[in-house]
Amino acid sequence: MAVLVRVFGDIDVAEEAVQDAFAAAMTHWPVSGVPPSPAGWIITTARRRAIDRLRREATRDDRHAQAALLHARDEPAEESPVPDDRLRLIFTCCHPALAPAARVALALRLLGGLTTAEIARAFLVPEPTMAQRLVRAKGKIRDARIPYRVPKDADLPDRIRSVLAVVYLIFNEGYAASSGEQLTRPDLCAEAIRLGRLLAELMPDEPEVLGLLALMLLVEARRPARTTANGDLVPLAEQDRARWDRTLIDEGQVLVRRCLRRDRPGPYQIQAAVNAVHSDAPSVAETDWRQVVTLYDQLLAVAPSPVAALNRAAAVAEVDGPAAALALIDRLDLADYHVCHAIRADLLRRLGRADEAAAAYEAAIARTGNAAERAFLAQRRASLPAQP
Repeated sequence: MAVLVRVFGDIDVAEEAVQDAFAAAMTHWPVSGVPPSPAGWIITTARRRAIDRLRREATRDDRHAQAALLHARDEPAEESPVPDDRLRLIFTCCHPALAPAARVALALRLLGGLTTAEIARAFLVPEPTMAQRLVRAKGKIRDARIPYRVPKDADLPDRIRSVLAVVYLIFNEGYAASSGEQLTRPDLCAEAIRLGRLLAELMPDEPEVLGLLALMLLVEARRPARTTANGDLVPLAEQDRARWDRTLIDEGQVLVRRCLRRDRPGPYQIQAAVNAVHSDAPSVAETDWRQVVTLYDQLLAVAPSPVAALNRAAAVAEVDGPAAALALIDRLDLADYHVCHAIRADLLRRLGRADEAAAAYEAAIARTGNAAERAFLAQRRASLPAQP
């Protein structure tokens, strides 16, 4: 996709060409075998199919087809995708002419490996609403002839916030998949970290870039302990911290310290600091929960959101008890967010309110498409004591 958008200057043309090429591969590869360079084969085939289609449409006075065909003639062919192409397309999707939410959603759809339904869940909106946003965003890029290139240094501040949001949400879907049988999608986590490293090379003096990379590294470090050998979810309080990846933790903590020295706090840096506190603690009981609450207070001051408030409430439960946390959560407007119901269920369980906890677990189960999460929540519900 990234290579073909650069070649043709049109996202729709590139998308259709890639689909045509994969359809051709499904026909030819079972007969002739997988070629030595599958990506090169796809790109070459897609480019030829796109040029053939554009030539046919250009004869019908389709101006978009003519423009894309001219763009392709002027652009030398590229036989294999390179990382910079993907980053360029993310910057293109994050053009300031698009609404912020549309920028992020479009990049996630084209490059993040996420379906429209998964993106809609990330934004907590209905799937048809997200589908409309994607169509409008692609149309605006095409109609406004937004160029496919990394912006100049002076233009980066207008786009970097959205680019970081794209990388963060790719990682978020990898950390806790919104659907499927497995809790995580390691491929997405690896891709997000790769993009984060590229951005850190591109903008080494931007604290939020370093903060996001630190956040991802510190969270990824816990992945080996987040599931059992059978793929069952293990909550933070029950994880074997000896299985955490100390190399990633050390790298992430170095980045956090670099951010602290610059004293320009932002939401990703603060979240990275929260995870640095967790990575320092030998156990949940020995975690500096007051510092975690203080950091979430700072996060809410910088970037207020109901999800941040939910995470703060979970930390408050460790400082002031589950009743204080429950009172905070019941004020939040997160009725469709399964994590909110799951945290609420756990607080109710700790308060001995088993019937209400069971109902909250059921609400959480109904709102997640991830089988590992559903199994964990169902097990917790089944473990509740029977009520008279």
